[in-house]
Amino acid sequence: MLKNIEGQTIPNVTFATRQNDEWKSVTTDEIFKGKTVAVFSLPGAFTPTCSSTHLPRYNELAGVFKKNGVDEIVCLSVNDTFVMNAWAEHQEAQNITLLPDGNGEFTDGMGMLVDKNDLGFGKRSWRYSMLVKDGVIDKMFIEPDLPGDPFEVSDADTMLDYINPKQIKPEPVTVFTKPGCPFCKKAKDLLTEKGYAYEEVVMGAGATLTSLKAITGRDTVPQIFIGGKHIGGSDDLENYFA
Repeated sequence: MLKNIEGQTIPNVTFATRQNDEWKSVTTDEIFKGKTVAVFSLPGAFTPTCSSTHLPRYNELAGVFKKNGVDEIVCLSVNDTFVMNAWAEHQEAQNITLLPDGNGEFTDGMGMLVDKNDLGFGKRSWRYSMLVKDGVIDKMFIEPDLPGDPFEVSDADTMLDYINPKQIKPEPVTVFTKPGCPFCKKAKDLLTEKGYAYEEVVMGAGATLTSLKAITGRDTVPQIFIGGKHIGGSDDLENYFA
């Protein structure tokens, strides 16, 4: 069984990171000392569950975590810094600090280093999350010790519910735009003003006018969706908030 070590101090480790094409050593003190940090650890960068759900949801809720006293969100994996940097860029995970535990020292110190030889991964981290306050583990959510890669309790929503059970989670927002569109800028500014994080789909960058008309029934931008509901353009967004 993977051991819950709430109340203990995190391992003292130095991470070898690559920043601005230079090597930089980052210590656990730099990350955790005097701060409240939400950590989620996963088996590997670019793997399906990690890329489709685990990392994106923490990135999406980062602003809400910050409002609830979390200074930083850290994603940790037994991967080297080049892999983690490439994954961060691929995921556009600007709200998350990705730490490369390339040698597995931190993960081993947590008692979470497991054998993934059956997948050709070697030693990797078991999937878990924790809330760390000034270097001390306040809460851990460890995935059940079952075959495969269970993903039931280490998600962002479970962590946020622990921190603040009454917190209302923001609805997902998508804005279809095109470059140089003043109404698109107006809509994005309004969403930012209202505290809404949004995903922007730029026409011509993987999305076409045909796609826009098929999804919204309109051929003008912006087109905004909030919580799965089609709001419409910038004027419609103003009316929505009014």
